[in-house]
Amino acid sequence: MQEIRFHGRGGQGSVIGSEVLAHAFFNEGKFVQSFPAFGVERRGAPVTAFCRIDAQHINLRSQIYHPDHVVVLDASMIENVNVIEGLKNNGTIVINSSRQPDFFRQFFGAGYRIFVIDAAGIAVSHRLGSAANPIVNTAILGAFAKATGLVGIGAVLQAIDEYVPVKKAQNQQAAKDAYDHVVEV
Repeated sequence: MQEIRFHGRGGQGSVIGSEVLAHAFFNEGKFVQSFPAFGVERRGAPVTAFCRIDAQHINLRSQIYHPDHVVVLDASMIENVNVIEGLKNNGTIVINSSRQPDFFRQFFGAGYRIFVIDAAGIAVSHRLGSAANPIVNTAILGAFAKATGLVGIGAVLQAIDEYVPVKKAQNQQAAKDAYDHVVEV
């Protein structure tokens, strides 16, 4: 079983991102779960979402405390939230940021694979949200697909087409762009 935890802020698409990723894995024949955990439910508030995948039926029904992978939709959260809490050794961290990738090594040290993508810049270039509040979920999924190799970009694009309600072509292109430009630290 692979477990993925998403950290973002309300309005960035963390919950939908988790659901679209689960849908992509489902399209590849996996068993999946996707569910959110909300605190204060408002735009900008921290949001955590979870995704589990396995080749067999998943009976576990708890939050994810020891993820294999962490997806961070807002890099500013790293300063206030322990986004890697419980992350397994050699776990993957995918971060949305325009900062230089090496900047993040100071927060996480060794023992993790760190990938950085300017998902916000990609989202804005495809008019997904606004410059002040870009919706980065589909871009970050493209980066996740490339970083982990767990799911194919084709399955991600298909899930976007089937699950995302608006701007399907723009969301698909954002995922492709992130897939092509994600950088490992």
